[in-house]
Formats: sequence, C-alpha cells, structure tokens
Amino acid sequence: MVSYGKPSHRITSEQQLRDLIGAPSELVCSKVTDRLNPLTRQYIERSPFMCIATSDAAGTCDLSPRGDPAGFVQILDPQTLLLPERPGNRIADTLRNILTNPQVGLLFLVPGATEAFRVNGRATLTTDQDLLVPCAVEGKVPRLGILVEIEEAYSQCSKAILRSHLWDSDRFISQSDLPSNGQIARAINGSDFDADAYDTERADRYRRREGFY
Repeated sequence: MVSYGKPSHRITSEQQLRDLIGAPSELVCSKVTDRLNPLTRQYIERSPFMCIATSDAAGTCDLSPRGDPAGFVQILDPQTLLLPERPGNRIADTLRNILTNPQVGLLFLVPGATEAFRVNGRATLTTDQDLLVPCAVEGKVPRLGILVEIEEAYSQCSKAILRSHLWDSDRFISQSDLPSNGQIARAINGSDFDADAYDTERADRYRRREGFY
C-alpha cells in the first residue's frame, strides 16, 4: 500500500493537535451528558435513520446504517436505548463486534434538520421478547436487539450538514446515475457475472419487501 504524507507532517500527539486546532470552549464541553432529557430525546424519537459504529477486539472498525419508521430506536429510560435488529446480509459485523468490544457510537439524523445527535456507550445483544415485541413492524418482531447504555449524549452542530447541502433536493441525484450493486459485483467477480440479472432479482425482492422484516 502506498503511504501518503511526509512523516515530518504527521501529527502524533494530542499536544500537536491542540496547537493546530485549539481547545473546545467550556460551553461546547458542557453539552456532553450521560443521559437524555425531554429536549434531546426528540432527535431519537423523530429519527428514521441512524448509523452505528463498532470495532472488534483488534480495533478494526465498522460503520453500519440502520433505518425504519421514525422513532424505531426505543428509549427505555434516559440512559438506555434499544435498537431493533432487522434482517440483513448476515455478515453481522456490528453484532460480532459488540460481542468482543461493547463500545459503540451512534449518529442520529432527522430529515430536514441540520443538527444531528450523537450517543456513545456500551452495547449488549438481547432476545428479550418483552423488549422486542413493541419493535414489531408489518407484524414482524425482530429476533434480537441491541441495548445501549448511554455514556455520552450530545447534539452535533449544523456545519457538516450545511456544508454538504445534504437535504437540498436541488442537488439530489438519481440512483441510476451511480453504479448498481450488480455492476460493482461484476467488477469484483469478473465479466462472467450477470450484473443485470442480479439487479433485476434484487429489485424484485425489494418490491416484494422480501427480507425487510
């Protein structure tokens, strides 16, 4: 692998970093708490999409999206969340990582809102039906869920969303403007891979909502 960046320009200590970017203000630091309140919980209650970051025992990281009707992440109490686990590709990076390293990071987005909300904490996996039954969608109860004990909870400022114009519909593109999953699979597996058949079958499954819940 090619190594980029001159060694003399690498930042290797927090002191070097602070000399470059400065320290956070007291007000910014004060927003980090270990629990939700009636105002901050609204970001979770109104969010239909979030990402969960995990890492394994060796520190190898993974970031995975989660999405459902708004409020799909259950707030069990001000310091505990429940994320229902829906069917996926069964690679289960997130779940396997939690088994070896319970530390997780969550990022909640609300369409149209420029502020995001972040949660860091410790996760465990559960099959407790008393907790999972209220998470049913289309009559399907998830087989397991992720319990998160909140250690840090705080709002994320608007700058990233504003700079990216994420919610500006004038900048939206069509999925057809990007390579399809079938085309990507063909680039990896070789020209004999039938990308069109893969994409057609996948689209049919999605239309039937097969494997959604």
